[in-house]
Amino acid sequence: MELAALPSPSTGVLYLGPVPLRAYAFCIILGAFVAVWLGTRRWAARGGKKETIADIAIWAVPFGLVGGRLYHVITSPDAYFGEGGEPVKALYVWEGGLGIWGAIALGGVGAWIGCRRHGVPFPAYADAVAPGIVLAQAIGRWGNWFNQELFGRPTSLPWGLEISPDNRPEGYADVATFHPTFLYESLWDVGVAVLVIWAGARFALGHGRTFALYVAAYTVGRFWIEYLRIDEAQHFLGLRLNNWTSIVVFAGAVAYLVISARRRPGVEDISASDGGADAPEAEKASA
Repeated sequence: MELAALPSPSTGVLYLGPVPLRAYAFCIILGAFVAVWLGTRRWAARGGKKETIADIAIWAVPFGLVGGRLYHVITSPDAYFGEGGEPVKALYVWEGGLGIWGAIALGGVGAWIGCRRHGVPFPAYADAVAPGIVLAQAIGRWGNWFNQELFGRPTSLPWGLEISPDNRPEGYADVATFHPTFLYESLWDVGVAVLVIWAGARFALGHGRTFALYVAAYTVGRFWIEYLRIDEAQHFLGLRLNNWTSIVVFAGAVAYLVISARRRPGVEDISASDGGADAPEAEKASA
């Protein structure tokens, strides 16, 4: 018996009065609201209209949810289309299973469409919402805690996560505590958000570089956290698919940071394309 451990919730359902709500879905919804709220503050501080972030999010969020689910199903097909799988459950987003890279990719397409419709520069929008997105990820990871899923290897550390017998992987029936990878990633994401906000202001990271910094910093944490996980995943050359994805995306983000800094130094002015009358002039230059 462990002297200390983190407990897991006994249920993945929350109740708003008599109304049941999947805790995973609640975490995703809360994360989306936080991302829009913070993005709105950052956008307005640069001289943009406060409603622009939410208007574009109407495109980005649904696209992101579809992309995240597609990535999860494509990279973990056996759970739905393998022996004993239930294909219809590929549609059960509220039960968990969203891949961040699919969410970012297709969510980016939705955001690009929204930016085109509103006449605002897509890179500037991405910079404004970057810290909010990673905070949304931090909140969303707590949905994995409620579902007792995506935990790491067995551990006897004091902060080991208790997993009920029904949720333990095959071969680990006698193991009670595992690495709480949801918590590791949530804390890492909060740190990335702080880094991105600070660096974006300190080094004038415009033209999409704030977003690129978020992606690069997130992939570093995701790589080592992914290494701890024991859930089923596709492997190539000894590494999980998400590890390879992190390597490729990290390289692309760093390359963008370097090339963009040389070609487009500084921060672009968004007031001409999306001017907001209520944004103080002093804040426009510092955001």
